[in-house]
Amino acid sequence: MVAVIGRPREFDRDAVLDAAMRVFWRKGFSAASMNDLCDAMGIRSPSLYAAFGGKEALFLEALDHYVLTIGPPVWGKLAEGATARQGVEALLAASAETLPTSATTPAGCMALLGGVGDQWPMPISDIVKSVRLNMLGMLQSRMAAGAADGELPPTEVERLSRYYLGIIQGMAIQAADGATPLDLMGVAKTAMTAWPTDRAA
Repeated sequence: MVAVIGRPREFDRDAVLDAAMRVFWRKGFSAASMNDLCDAMGIRSPSLYAAFGGKEALFLEALDHYVLTIGPPVWGKLAEGATARQGVEALLAASAETLPTSATTPAGCMALLGGVGDQWPMPISDIVKSVRLNMLGMLQSRMAAGAADGELPPTEVERLSRYYLGIIQGMAIQAADGATPLDLMGVAKTAMTAWPTDRAA
């Protein structure tokens, strides 16, 4: 008889992680109880601790899952346009479409809104801040490429990067308050009027 080494997995890790992500996304770290998480994940508390190590570690893994699965369809739009302006316009349009609540996702952005009014342990705060700074970095890189192509003055790279990240943050908050895709598309179109009309020399 062949001995069985280890315990067989009793659940699909990606599936339960996705369920946990949606609980944290909807309720935030502090308000999401262990009962909430276990119920959504369909596992018992001992299994959760054995697989993820606790609530804080679970949140961090859920955030990573969010960044890898929810982020790319939106932030990937930034690189699709032939120009920086087209990339930003596509990013804002995708944000307007995806930030409002849907049948499968909560409203807003887990990375942008999670810290608003929520008390986090320092390790979580630091990692979420790094996610937000990465968003800023993606905008800065796209703006810098536009400046290198003569599309906008180099002096506008930092200002526009922070401005458009601020627009997306504001759209996330409005989505959490019930704004529709049409509402947010209006915000996006208005925000694009701030794009410099004078090209770099």
